[in-house]
Amino acid sequence: MTIAANKRVLSGMRPTGQLHLGHYHGVLKNWIQLQHEFECFFFVADWHALTTSYEDTGIITESAFDIVVDWLSVGINPGEATLFVQSRVPEHAELHLLLSMITPISWLERVPSYKDQQEKLKEKDLSTYGFLGYPLLQAADILIYKAGHVPVGEDQVAHIELTREVARRFNYLYGREPGFEDKAEAAAKKMGKKNAKLYFDIRRSYQETGDPEALDKGRALLEAQQNISLGDRERLLGYLEGGGKVILPEPQALLTPESKMPGLDGEKMSKSYGNTIGLREAPESVTQKFRTMPTDPARVRRTDPGDPAKCPVWKWHEVYSNDEVRSWARQGCTTAGIGCLDCKQPVIDAVLKEQQPIRERAVEFLAEPEAVRAIIDEGCEAARDAARDTLDDVRQVMNLAYR
Repeated sequence: MTIAANKRVLSGMRPTGQLHLGHYHGVLKNWIQLQHEFECFFFVADWHALTTSYEDTGIITESAFDIVVDWLSVGINPGEATLFVQSRVPEHAELHLLLSMITPISWLERVPSYKDQQEKLKEKDLSTYGFLGYPLLQAADILIYKAGHVPVGEDQVAHIELTREVARRFNYLYGREPGFEDKAEAAAKKMGKKNAKLYFDIRRSYQETGDPEALDKGRALLEAQQNISLGDRERLLGYLEGGGKVILPEPQALLTPESKMPGLDGEKMSKSYGNTIGLREAPESVTQKFRTMPTDPARVRRTDPGDPAKCPVWKWHEVYSNDEVRSWARQGCTTAGIGCLDCKQPVIDAVLKEQQPIRERAVEFLAEPEAVRAIIDEGCEAARDAARDTLDDVRQVMNLAYR
């Protein structure tokens, strides 16, 4: 991993319509925290939406705008994170093309989600290169920003591992610049006699014993240096690890806690299941959905006792209610002391309370669409600046820099 990349995070969402509470609890709350701790790049993955919905592109533009409004409304701050649209940074596509030249097809075919998604989406024609190659486009999304961390769920870890393998192969093929060892030795001297000696001692220790602690010490030493260029740091890091100059750093998966957000039917909240509550859905609609959602089938009559473990409403209590309310709901259900509508009311109140400030902020942003577009424009420019820097390095080492 490069020193510059250690604190950079990249994550994205496909524009498939307005977001729901599952997105909020599963992803956005994590983003809100990360933006205070890392340099964050959050993007609308509109090209990725084409991999499974290439025949229906009508909602992409509107959905991309809606998603950014949702991000802003929950508290993603454009002053702390870069918000942009994938297709407006064409460097993603160029890096994807260049990486496709060195990536074996077998690497893409063995990504678990490739066959899983084909099985789940049998009604769609997914026999396209775009679908096969989307993990490589995802790798390009990450590597173009030299991101050190990518927040993902367990099911996406294989994609990050592919990204690491692609970066490793690229660095192996193109990282051995002419005179690499001489340049690395010269870069070490720029740190001063004492630091240079320490660097070489650490390098010897790591390469002789493979001691990970020595590698950590070496990285920390390089990170502390103020008088060497970023290029020299990359050389010294590659020299420390025994390879060449690190052009594309290997990212780390930043595992996110699994979302416990249930749908209205008790299954995972998902648009494809039709069981969602929109992030800024109207209160009347939210209330109506809850009042008509299924409960324990054993409670046919008001006087029938129920079992919270068999009731979808109980899963919502686990997310939104405190111990006191949960105890009241459990007691009332198992003894038929309360009806199902009574049990649902605290959940309805808690959801509406959570949504209220989000809805209010969304109204403000929707009233000023040009301000939202300006945020997107600025984010796209900042993202392009970072992406161009990486692509300059890539073209240089691949001998594609014509000047």
